[in-house]
Amino acid sequence: MRRALVLSPHTDDAELGCGGTIAKLVERGWSVHVIYFSAVAERYPDLADEAAASGKIMGVTHEILGFYTRQFPRDRQEILQALCDHSRQQSYELVFTPATTDIHQDHGVVTAEALRAFRNCTLLGYELPWNNLEIELNCFVSLEERHVRKKLKALDCYDSQKHNPYFDPKFFRSVVRMRGVQLAVPYAEGFETLKVRLDGML
Repeated sequence: MRRALVLSPHTDDAELGCGGTIAKLVERGWSVHVIYFSAVAERYPDLADEAAASGKIMGVTHEILGFYTRQFPRDRQEILQALCDHSRQQSYELVFTPATTDIHQDHGVVTAEALRAFRNCTLLGYELPWNNLEIELNCFVSLEERHVRKKLKALDCYDSQKHNPYFDPKFFRSVVRMRGVQLAVPYAEGFETLKVRLDGML
């Protein structure tokens, strides 16, 4: 079975950044695992349950590591060790992480350490437009309406986050529609290519 890993600094980042792609991978028989580094439990006690409900809809397995939000720079070494331990226990063909231009300090740490920990697979950086003042998207995944709906249904589980301006189904649709136009398809998600291993394509 082909395996993919999604690194989500906080619960909901995975679904926001690549929920449609996750839906497509699962539909095609991939095993997808999500690592949430923080459930922001100190502010949102229901987030862990919301993530579990979202994961059930997406058809993924997940774990929550329990790091404190906005403290990832302090915990950089522990995060690297957690990723290295995970990479030794399980091999992945594809790893998703926030784009390198993401300005959130926690997201930057996860991506920097992912590049160190996962050396033998393809790494793609997903976009979170409110955190990416600039981004070079050079890899796209085409989506169908059913993948977009699955993404929206998963995000709808996050009741505690619906106060955020970006947590709007119309906004989510506008992003995947815009990326679709760039790919000449109805919908798509765009990624920053961090590293590509071509073995599976040869």
